[in-house]
Amino acid sequence: MLTLSLDTSSVSGSLAVLRDETLLGVISTHSEENYSSRMFRHLDFLLADLSFHLHDFDLFSVAAGPGSFTGLRIGLTAAKAWAEVYNKPVVGVSALEAVATQAFPEKNSASNLLIIPVLDARRGQIYSASYQASGSRLLLVGDQAVMTSAELLSEIQRRSPGASVIIATPEPQLISEAMSRFENSMPSNPPLALHAVSGVLAPAIGRLGYAAIHRGEFSDALTLDANYIRRSDAELQLKAT
Repeated sequence: MLTLSLDTSSVSGSLAVLRDETLLGVISTHSEENYSSRMFRHLDFLLADLSFHLHDFDLFSVAAGPGSFTGLRIGLTAAKAWAEVYNKPVVGVSALEAVATQAFPEKNSASNLLIIPVLDARRGQIYSASYQASGSRLLLVGDQAVMTSAELLSEIQRRSPGASVIIATPEPQLISEAMSRFENSMPSNPPLALHAVSGVLAPAIGRLGYAAIHRGEFSDALTLDANYIRRSDAELQLKAT
C-alpha cells in the first residue's frame, strides 16, 4: 500500500511517502511561510524525486490536530480533496499519537506503561494526552487536553500511581523545568522518563494511518474533521464580547 502522509499542525511541517510501513521519502521544513504556498511546492519536489503522482497513492494520512488552526485546515482540505478526486480512503491521525508512538518500546512487556505526548500549544500551555500500552498498540486514555506543564505533572501524580510514565516530546524544554521541580519533591512516585522524539511527524502519521486502515478505521472527504482541542482566538474574542 502506497501512502502519502502530511503534517501541517506546526511550523515544522512535513510530508512523507511510505510503502506499507517502509519510509520511501520525507521532506520537512521549519518556516513561518504559509502552508498554502510551501506545502504544494514541497509536495511537487518530493513526488518528482520519487517518480510518483498523486493518483498512484492508495491512502492519504493527515494530522488532524491538535495544532495550528490555519495549518490544520490547509492539510485536511488538501487530503480530503485528494481522497475525493482519486476515490481513495483518508485517515486523520492525532499529532499527539504520532509523538507518543515514537517513544513506544518495540518489545513492550509492561502492562502499566503510560506514554504522555507533549506538544507546544503556545501561551505558556501544552497539548497532551495519555496513552496506555496494550500489546503492540497504544490506546488513548481519557481525552486530549490543553494545560500547563505543572498541571500535567499534577495529573500524572494523581492518576498514575505505580505506573511507569514516559513523557514524549519534540521540545523537551516545554516540560523540563516543571519536571525537575516535580522530581525533587516526588522522586519516585510515579517513575518518570523524559524522551525526546522527532518533530518530523509525517512518517509516524503515515504508519499510524496504515495501521488504522487495516483495522477498518478510515474516513471520507465528508466525515473527516480537525480536532483543535481548544477554541481559536476568534472564537474566544467573540465569546468575550
